[in-house]
Amino acid sequence: MSEEQLETPTADGVLDSYLCTPEGSGPWPLVVVYMDAFGIRPAFMRMAQRLASSGYAVVVPNLYYRHGVFPPFDAKAVAAGGAERDRFRGMIASISDTMVMADTTRLLDRLASHPAIRSGPMAAVGYCMGGGFALSAAGTFPDRVVVAASFHGGSLATAKPDSAHRLAGRMRASLYIGVAGIDPTFDDEQQQRLRQALDEAGVTYVLETYEGAKHGFAVNEHLAYDTDASERHWSVLVQLLHKALGQQPL
Repeated sequence: MSEEQLETPTADGVLDSYLCTPEGSGPWPLVVVYMDAFGIRPAFMRMAQRLASSGYAVVVPNLYYRHGVFPPFDAKAVAAGGAERDRFRGMIASISDTMVMADTTRLLDRLASHPAIRSGPMAAVGYCMGGGFALSAAGTFPDRVVVAASFHGGSLATAKPDSAHRLAGRMRASLYIGVAGIDPTFDDEQQQRLRQALDEAGVTYVLETYEGAKHGFAVNEHLAYDTDASERHWSVLVQLLHKALGQQPL
């Protein structure tokens, strides 16, 4: 496994990203993984490594780079409320789909000449707040993104002008939306709004509920981590990528 830290200049600073590629001769199909709201951390990097082991160049951009170095979040303190939850919510509110898509544009330009990355079709995957960014990537880069997956994604179809569902008319990718059975960040109203937008645009998608699983089920070390639901998500994800990008476990 090869690991690399990338730095990409943007209008707001320098976007740092974690790139993981398999051993052996590439180039490999690209998968952009959008982090959850807790940011890039060892558990998330291990997820990137696991995905890369199936034959992909996996890049995880640090969407909080505008804040510089910041203390890791204490998940239990966030859940308890108070100052740590306020800091957590403030970080989430500091970015938007518009900002993240601009960052992704710069990142893709940066990766275009990377020898380990295959040009052409790619995938976008996101967790928690990253789920919406993965769907937005499908609408922002319709000539590149052939499959996009959201797992326990929150706020996928809101009233915001840059909400992911508003890009449905531009999406050509196949979408997979893995919904946590217990998730106040993606309620029935949002689900209906998302379905309507995708149906009206003729988007190919699967919206599947992981019954009994909570928001955050797929990410190891998350308070809501669910082993069975997470392993199910891994199986689904690898199959999606294999079908769309033609790779399989090495």
